[in-house]
Amino acid sequence: MSQAARAQTFHRLHEGPDVLVLANVWDAASAATVADAGAQALATSSAAVAWAHGWPDGDILAVDTTCATVGEIVRITDLPVSCDFEGGFTDDLDELAANIGRVIAAGAVGINFEDGGRDPDLHARKVAVARAAAEKAGVDLFINARTDVYLKRLAEGDAAETEAIRRGRLYADAGASGVFVPGAADPELIRRLAAAIPRPLNVMAWPGVPDAKTLAGLGARRLSAGTATFGAAFAALARAAAGFLATGDVNALGAAGQGAPALQKRFSA
Repeated sequence: MSQAARAQTFHRLHEGPDVLVLANVWDAASAATVADAGAQALATSSAAVAWAHGWPDGDILAVDTTCATVGEIVRITDLPVSCDFEGGFTDDLDELAANIGRVIAAGAVGINFEDGGRDPDLHARKVAVARAAAEKAGVDLFINARTDVYLKRLAEGDAAETEAIRRGRLYADAGASGVFVPGAADPELIRRLAAAIPRPLNVMAWPGVPDAKTLAGLGARRLSAGTATFGAAFAALARAAAGFLATGDVNALGAAGQGAPALQKRFSA
């Protein structure tokens, strides 16, 4: 499947009626495992990719490493791949355009693009630059503009809802394909956000967030695991390693390894 076709598929997956569920990945092995588990599309987690390379999250990991990770994932799957592109790794608009071109060249058909603590007007300009760069590259990039109003507690109560909606509309006007509001969990809040923001709403798996079927009824169109998949994988590794290191008993590893994917066979195919 061509990159253009994968981009079209990714856009279509946000049209409903079902919610697109994304179990975020961080390398080719995790991507193959999630793909073979039945994923419709793949998306990286910036934090998970950073941690896998020994760095903290937060626009610190080199853009080269991020794009290389995308390329490694695209190589082993025909599914659409979206990259958690943080804030684009720069606030310089010319440099941002180049970075967008690089992640598209790596094979991405979507990006998560966060405002963090930035001025929302600046982020809107960055969304517009990303859209123009994608058009220049000839790929209908799904720009999932993320607002961190709730995640970073930039406002509280009614003010937070008002600000999240304002930012969502601002980013939609600038060229965003979808709007991501991590930290929003209350069902009625999600319903209001979905109704007020004129783009598919993405929420993050979070304590209190409804399941995919309920979210679909509320008007949300995408549910992301975020770092939860990475946490689940490495919690299992920590338990198995601790048991083995304590006793040297291979049985401590045997139970944990049951059902592990046959990646040698998968990657040799």
